[in-house]
Amino acid sequence: MRKIPVLGGVALVIGLAGGAASAERYGIGRPATEAEIAAWNIDIDRDGRKLPPGRGSVSHGREVFEAQCASCHGSRGEGGIGERLAGGQGTLATSKPIKTVGSFWPYAPTLFDYIRRAMPMNAPQSLSDDDVYAVSGYVLHLNGLAPENAVFDARSLAAIRMPNRDGFVPDPRPDVGQ
Repeated sequence: MRKIPVLGGVALVIGLAGGAASAERYGIGRPATEAEIAAWNIDIDRDGRKLPPGRGSVSHGREVFEAQCASCHGSRGEGGIGERLAGGQGTLATSKPIKTVGSFWPYAPTLFDYIRRAMPMNAPQSLSDDDVYAVSGYVLHLNGLAPENAVFDARSLAAIRMPNRDGFVPDPRPDVGQ
């Protein structure tokens, strides 16, 4: 009977020593530079604060979309191997909701943020900020939210009022800020 507490104590000591060893520096890697951290800027909020400088037209967005996005999302954002991006307005309260940028997304700056960080899927972060503004504008155009002659920058993108902006409720948890 005496062996069980002794074995438990030994296991505890070994576990603590292993945790300390794992905290040691192994001499690989390096700290990220400020430029590398800035490149992964993920704090563009729903109001568009911290959107980068740049601008892009819907017509240029069409060109970039055809070259970089249409193979997955379809030539008009109808979907394919990638998500459907256009249409679906008025379907969220039905038994078959169609969640797209135009029907579901509440804020246009988050569209910019997502495209900038994650698209195209085969080469994320490869588009310039001008290209991302342009593609964002084109996707908004496909959803009837921007005219064909629109040009977007930080101010004009943040000014877009998405149809489902009021379709979300605040998170009531006390640890989540407003």
